[in-house]
Amino acid sequence: MFDSHVHAAPDVLPRLGDDLAIGQTYLDAGYSGFVLKGHYEPTVGRAQAVARATGLRVYGGVALNQHVGGINPAAVAAALGAGGRVVWFPTADAHTQRTAGLPRLHDQDPRLPDSVYGVPPVDPAGEEPAEQVLRLIGEADAVLATGHLSGPECHWLASRAPHHGIDRVLFIHPSYTVPGLGPSEIAELAATGGHIEITTYQLLHQPGCTPEMLAAVARAAGPKLVLASDAGQQDTPNPPDALQLLIDTLAAEGLDRSWLLDAASTVPEALFSPR
Repeated sequence: MFDSHVHAAPDVLPRLGDDLAIGQTYLDAGYSGFVLKGHYEPTVGRAQAVARATGLRVYGGVALNQHVGGINPAAVAAALGAGGRVVWFPTADAHTQRTAGLPRLHDQDPRLPDSVYGVPPVDPAGEEPAEQVLRLIGEADAVLATGHLSGPECHWLASRAPHHGIDRVLFIHPSYTVPGLGPSEIAELAATGGHIEITTYQLLHQPGCTPEMLAAVARAAGPKLVLASDAGQQDTPNPPDALQLLIDTLAAEGLDRSWLLDAASTVPEALFSPR
């Protein structure tokens, strides 16, 4: 098994455990590895340290939020140059996050600028830096993750990815509150060649989310489905148990368990592992 989305301490929000403690849960559960995500800190060095300590394949990257100045090619060059495997476009500081009233760093410290970020067609001013970021991702053969950006922005990123040699695209929980896409829209994203993520966090914490809804999303994703825990919160089971809960829940909706297991193991591991 391979979990492509998990959070750990240190973080600006309380977490279930630190990097090594979370890594130990995967080691104990027989996982091959995981992807360590931080909304407000690059996780490249942290991931490498856990990999050395546990022997697991652990990958990190950078999220393009306010702490790095948004869509900042310099931050991306530094993270990828240090061995990062993924660049998340704006997540907690995406414009969608503010519109939905979801937590941002500005909420914790209102003295910070109330900055949000986007790419075309929502924010045409984001085109030039976004193109530079895409070029860097392509050169590093890293994963382009769409963050919390809107559906039209996801389509724009998917359309530009091939121009930069990018064939590793992950649409981050598109059926979550942000961006809040339905199965038909998600099927269109899957048709572009990118992978579609569903997370346990949605199952446990997303208002209005049901197993039936997630099963419909999984069917829309087809072979491009990726299942991840997005765990690490103090009120969520430990990440391996959380991911198993998602698999069991979707299997109970009539989905093929072997397909679901692939979506939580070989598919995401191949997506993130260097060629």
